[in-house]
Amino acid sequence: MSALRGAAVAAALGLAATGVLIASPAHAAAYNDACGSGYAVISKLELGNEGTAFLTHNDSSGYKCAVTVRNTPGDAVEMGIRIKRTTDDPKDAIQDADQYTTYAGPVYVHAPGVCVDWHGFIDGENNFENGKNCG
Repeated sequence: MSALRGAAVAAALGLAATGVLIASPAHAAAYNDACGSGYAVISKLELGNEGTAFLTHNDSSGYKCAVTVRNTPGDAVEMGIRIKRTTDDPKDAIQDADQYTTYAGPVYVHAPGVCVDWHGFIDGENNFENGKNCG
């Protein structure tokens, strides 16, 4: 065993013996292809320890699609995703929000070369991005 590896093992054992361990990050949600074929992830929003919202784009159609995905499916919780062109009125946002076990969405907006505002949430954890992803 190399000296460096031995030191790392000793340090880990020492932390374990003291009861001080740093938890590894929660399992991060992966994009689930809910938007369909031809969509590539262009941005994501972390939603605390609950999950991730993904923004995708289809180059051939000009549509952007968003979906919120839980890290760990379980009992239904309030989840949602919304998207709109930045220039659209907020009341015109396309959204999907309800009690879900795994994911919310997908929601789509035709936005070739146009900036979008989008927002995802899971069980009180939320995040948003406005006026970005303009391609």
